[in-house]
Parts: sequence; C-alpha cells; structure tokens
Amino acid sequence: MKTKTPQDDRILALAEPIAEDLGLEVVRVRVMSGKKPRLQIMADRLDESGVDVDDCARLSRALSDVFEVEDPIAGEYDLEISSPGIDRPLTDLRHFARWEGFDVKIELDRLAEGRKRFRGILAGVEESDVLLDMEGEEHTTLIPFDWIAEAKLVLTDALIEADLKARGKAPAPTEGDE
Repeated sequence: MKTKTPQDDRILALAEPIAEDLGLEVVRVRVMSGKKPRLQIMADRLDESGVDVDDCARLSRALSDVFEVEDPIAGEYDLEISSPGIDRPLTDLRHFARWEGFDVKIELDRLAEGRKRFRGILAGVEESDVLLDMEGEEHTTLIPFDWIAEAKLVLTDALIEADLKARGKAPAPTEGDE
C-alpha cells in the first residue's frame, strides 16, 4: 500500500533507509504522470508526532543527492515531500492500531462480501487483520491487511481534535463553551 508500481517500489527502497536515518518514516510513494512527472513522497516522524517544513526539507535534500546518482525516474521530474495530512493514508498495520476509534475508508484489491469498499470505525488489529466496526453490522469485520489496496482516515471533528491535541494545540472553543 505504500506503493502501487514497481517504479514506486524502487523509489521506496532508496528512500526508506534515508528517511529512517533522519528519524522519519516513508508513509507513501507515488509517481504522478504528466508533462513533467511528480514524485510524491509522504513522510511522518517515526514517533508519529508529525513532520514540519524543516523535516521535509532535510528529507528532500538527502533524497535529491541519492536520486541524482540512482536516477529512479527518467528525465526531469518534480520531487514533492509532504506530510500525510490529517486524513492520512494508512499504509502499515501499525497505522491501523494507532488510529483505532477513528473513521476510515478502506478499498480492497478484491471483492469481499460482494464489494471492494468499506467504511467504518477502526477497532484495532488482530494479528494481520484490520478490525472494522461498520454501521448496521452486529459483528466486527475482519479485513486481511494484505487485501487492502488503499485506506485513509475520514476527516471528522474527532480527528481534527485529536490532531490538534497531538500537536499541542487546543481546539477552538465552540459556542456555549466557557
């Protein structure tokens, strides 16, 4: 899920050790096609406290040096290093455990129960399965992690509040709060 293509895989293999040396984790790699391709790398701190502009700049400089030698993309391209954002993609089993209790959208690489798309509240992980509580379902759904093509958090007030809290910022008071 961190990658979609063999080219993305190669870039991830180059980027992961560099990111780890900087205390960062590569969350996702995508090469976006266009007149000038764009290489997008999402990164987070290993402690999941969130990257800042300086982290992105350090990773960009370090990767640029390696990519100039290894040349993972033919021709010119733009390198974009960013944070995964609040409604971040979930690309590792630990992400599903970390964001337990929050709304998520999951797309599978195959049909399960006649569908590929699921939405619900993350209920954690069990071995290599993601647990999902879906509205209208009595039992928790187990989704094999290996079946997941894409997953991302759904932007909700609870997620925004948790993000602000994690970054040490209090949420804005709402009407009626004192």
